[in-house]
Amino acid sequence: MSDKEIIEAALFAAGGALDASTLGKLIGKSKKHAIPVALELAKEYSSRETGIEVIDLGERYVMQVKPKYTDMVRPLAPKELSAPMLRTLSMIAYHQPLIQSDLVDMRGNSAYDHIRELKERGFVEALPHGRTKMLRTTPLFADYFGLESNEPDLVKKKIIELSRHQSGQSGINKWLGRRFIGVTPMYESLMQLCGIKEYKVINAYNPTESELDELDDVYKLIISKGYLEKVSKIYDGEIIEVSSTTFDDLIDSIRLLENVADPEKSTSSIGLINELKERYVSKALVISKKVQPATDMVARIVSDLRLGVSSTGIVIAPDYGSSTDGFDVSEGADILIPTHRSFEGDLVERVCSKYDAVIEGLKEFEDE
Repeated sequence: MSDKEIIEAALFAAGGALDASTLGKLIGKSKKHAIPVALELAKEYSSRETGIEVIDLGERYVMQVKPKYTDMVRPLAPKELSAPMLRTLSMIAYHQPLIQSDLVDMRGNSAYDHIRELKERGFVEALPHGRTKMLRTTPLFADYFGLESNEPDLVKKKIIELSRHQSGQSGINKWLGRRFIGVTPMYESLMQLCGIKEYKVINAYNPTESELDELDDVYKLIISKGYLEKVSKIYDGEIIEVSSTTFDDLIDSIRLLENVADPEKSTSSIGLINELKERYVSKALVISKKVQPATDMVARIVSDLRLGVSSTGIVIAPDYGSSTDGFDVSEGADILIPTHRSFEGDLVERVCSKYDAVIEGLKEFEDE
């Protein structure tokens, strides 16, 4: 038997990464001799038309199924970790070192069973920490998931990197069991504008128990601006805040999702929105009346339409009545514009309704 054949057999049988020292002992030679043999094996596999690859993890080597075949063979693979357990493991890996009581607060009492099994399988270690325990991942965790190191910052960096650059559909997000983009009901039409098909509509602001469970499948969550602090308490994945007051907001929201969107559809949607914006700006050119925006939101629309502003101008306000501080912004307004509380429709229709309300309202004052 050749050294290469022994190393190949060892990597196949191991089911995880083996370091160069271990491989050297198997062939009865030094670590220094085993490394070029393993690298040669990896090179051979990369040049073959095969579904298997050998990966160099930095003097550690693993034989695994190539990523493009993972989904195809997944049903045949042992179901070693359930989705809820993967969720618990992902939270430990991302936040480590993580106090066990904090994890239970986030995941519920079922986390105790998950921690016990993860410890038994060697993925997690629990060290005494006062009356509770401090949780960390183990070197076996890094080997099992093909990571170069179990160092916490590197693990977290890798999770973020794969989420951003691989559209959340491979690598770490695969073993996290996360397959969908989560989006709040108001922004479902943003998915169509971006050409995104793999998504779930979830009420992330006041979720039911079943909606909390659905977050286990979500690797990226789209919410309205202003809710980050609230939502981050129940969801630890990537959160993207978007807004839809103006046409530029819609364009910015599409661009925030460019790494997971369909490029052709996104470009087409941005072109359509820019055309709409220019159409409304043209309509506003004939308006000479000056306006007084009652809120920052209205001021942005007014600025977009390039309308004149005056402290004695026509007062324009949103129709939602009292603001968060209890002040009635709608009282005494000359023109009210619809907000998401009073208008049903997709995002483009919602923005158009605001601009229509401003222009049509001002036209009536022009005719007086």
